[in-house]
Amino acid sequence: MWTTNQQMNKRLITYCLCLMAGCRLTLLSQTGSASEPVRYVGGEIADPTVHDGKLRWAVGVDSRQVVRANRTHPEKADGFGWTYNHAPNICYWNNRFYVEYISGEADEHVAPVHDMLSTSDDGRHWSKPEVVFPVYEAPDGVKIPEGYTGYMMHQRMGFYVAPDGRLLVSGFYGHTDHPFGKGGIGRVVREIYKDGSYGPIYFIRYSSYNHWDGSNTAYPFFTRSKDAGFVKACQDLLANKLVTLQWLDEDTGKDDNYYPLGAMRDSLEATCFYHRKDGKTVLLWKKSMAALSDDNGATVSHPVKSPTLIMPGGKNWGQRTADGRYAMVYNPIATQEYRYPLIAVTGDDGTIYDNMVVVQGEVPPRRFFGRWKDFGPNYTRGIVEGNGTPPGSDMWLTYSMNKEDIWVSRVPVPVKYGVDGDVHDHFNNMKVGGAIIGWNVYAPKWASVEVAAFPDAKNKSLELADSDPYDYAKAVRIFQTGTHVELKFKICPKQNDRGIMKIEVNDRYGNRPVRLWFNEKGYLYALDGSEVKRLQKYESGQWYDVDLEVNASLNGCFSLSVNGKKVLENARLTEAVKSVERFSFCTGEYRNKPDRGTPNQQPAPPLPGADEPASRAVYYIDNVDIISK
Repeated sequence: MWTTNQQMNKRLITYCLCLMAGCRLTLLSQTGSASEPVRYVGGEIADPTVHDGKLRWAVGVDSRQVVRANRTHPEKADGFGWTYNHAPNICYWNNRFYVEYISGEADEHVAPVHDMLSTSDDGRHWSKPEVVFPVYEAPDGVKIPEGYTGYMMHQRMGFYVAPDGRLLVSGFYGHTDHPFGKGGIGRVVREIYKDGSYGPIYFIRYSSYNHWDGSNTAYPFFTRSKDAGFVKACQDLLANKLVTLQWLDEDTGKDDNYYPLGAMRDSLEATCFYHRKDGKTVLLWKKSMAALSDDNGATVSHPVKSPTLIMPGGKNWGQRTADGRYAMVYNPIATQEYRYPLIAVTGDDGTIYDNMVVVQGEVPPRRFFGRWKDFGPNYTRGIVEGNGTPPGSDMWLTYSMNKEDIWVSRVPVPVKYGVDGDVHDHFNNMKVGGAIIGWNVYAPKWASVEVAAFPDAKNKSLELADSDPYDYAKAVRIFQTGTHVELKFKICPKQNDRGIMKIEVNDRYGNRPVRLWFNEKGYLYALDGSEVKRLQKYESGQWYDVDLEVNASLNGCFSLSVNGKKVLENARLTEAVKSVERFSFCTGEYRNKPDRGTPNQQPAPPLPGADEPASRAVYYIDNVDIISK
């Protein structure tokens, strides 16, 4: 038996011999190796009882709704009235953003399902979606195999920018209600031209295991195209083993050794990849799985579960950000059906991640019942390496909300949760309809948040306009964390007979110690502890100067002045907090439903009036000054 000293000497000798031989000693537990490609080292854990997980927010995230599902007025949505919308992908090409997503009538994996595409020149205002891959129609004489109910479009990958600059869009056809394995048919591609039109649809890979080929499918194989440039672009795509790893859980073509993972591939879903600074490729999948590749996907290490990544069945997105750092974006709650919040963790080397912050912490009501429609912002994807670089340094993400609506978020880089110094936002240096610098924005289609030329083009303000019966517009200013804070602003309600404006001061966990609101009957209210106090009447079209002084200590208080008149003094905080750091303006009531107690899989009618806009209510905010100590 070895003594302790002998053991130490043996280890030292072994280590020295390895160094002399030019070997690199790698311990199985070493973070960054194939045993643990990525690791989250932060102590933040999301609270599943609150939509934003009681986490700090990433500063300045601007979230915009691309598509709002509408069953009874299709012309206001996608032209079809379909209410299952999910799995978006995003790219930036030819000075435009492109978002592709799958869309079904009501339910996940129930025919019919087709593929839609929306575009934007600024990432904020999106075109009406168009069909890019229609509902599959099999050739005459080809029947649906026994055990399946129809055809559907699915997608793990959306876009590919070829070496010659051509843009290909792709999707995967299969059978419902399970398009994988024996249910698969094959992957299709088509080109998007610079004028916005589309080329013909071709198959680029068949599920040959299922005996699909050019004789029994609806579209020809890409090699039959007369466009040599398109054929070359497809060949380049097929040759890119890293990019095509995104197909592996859909593609059951086992006629060759196309994928490097062998039998393991059947348990991996939704490949994401990025390159570390040392040149290695990190591969991420659902359910915390990860691996490494030294040769751009030609070979891949044995995938392992990363024990520090807590996530449900949603996708994990990772990328290198414009500041040379890295970000991973996912839902940090282990429950399958409740995919919120959407968070980002960041790191310097693509291996170790810290600082969990909220990207999207909203969960609006699900307006339409549907099978497997999980609550929250999920299935996020960013711009895959090689698929374009938008102007600026922001990180762009797309995801579905409740598997019903499609959203895009712009995340300023560097990703951070703190703000230093005072805030003086007068909006005059911002572009009308452009980015709202420093503000976190939540803007559905029917509840906009914009910089407006009001009262005039030289004296701008922030406009929150709401006509959504089940959602709201929200603008939040993160400021320097403090215990003694003075918050000044001007507000102009354009009406006093409809709509509300909730104004809150929050701490880092989302607690709401200070709450005041303009109600739909023309009065300003506030909470003094738990006591509701009606403070004064307000008129439409009039500007009000508001001054809040907040003492955020554990036994703190606040005072409120309107147009220089003290209307509330030494009011009790509604919730005890140690400090505050967020200032929120919202055109709707606080919500924390749906949650774990909300029935998800029980058939239910649509929410009443979900497809009809409510009477529009508009509020203008200006001259926001925050001094925090």
